[in-house]
Amino acid sequence: MTIVWRADGKDALVADLPGEAATLELGGLLAGVLRPGLVVYLKGELGAGKTTLVRGCLRALGYQGRVKSPTFALVELYRISSLYLHHFDFYRFNDPHEWIDAGLRDAFRGDNVCLVEWPEKAGRLLGAADLQVTLESVDPGRRARLSADTELGKQCLAQLTAGFRDS
Repeated sequence: MTIVWRADGKDALVADLPGEAATLELGGLLAGVLRPGLVVYLKGELGAGKTTLVRGCLRALGYQGRVKSPTFALVELYRISSLYLHHFDFYRFNDPHEWIDAGLRDAFRGDNVCLVEWPEKAGRLLGAADLQVTLESVDPGRRARLSADTELGKQCLAQLTAGFRDS
């Protein structure tokens, strides 16, 4: 495993990702804890690796098609077996109400997984995330901070923690 993990408080983990392969690997690990109803916020500057993380997640779930940032489309929908995964990118929003105007509220139902880039652009209208993944560039590579904001998020984080302790 190329990821170096450490705890960051009670409900958070930090992962040092030395390169793109490690970011893809983290996405693969995240795929193992996804379940219907989970909302994951992906935060970080442009180029921080948010879409790469989603690509790793989708590859681990068996998706072989092209994975692109939904910056212009706002959302890409992936149906993998019985899992409906929505990958959002709100970077282009200038006002939080654009989220409502775009008609995206229905996607945040309890039977979908929502991975959201630039959630802050939707403001408080979006609601809370179960998990937040914040990516930042460091030398060398990236650093990811994963934190849980709900009970479901805490369960997922515990599952991730158990997974890397077992490896």
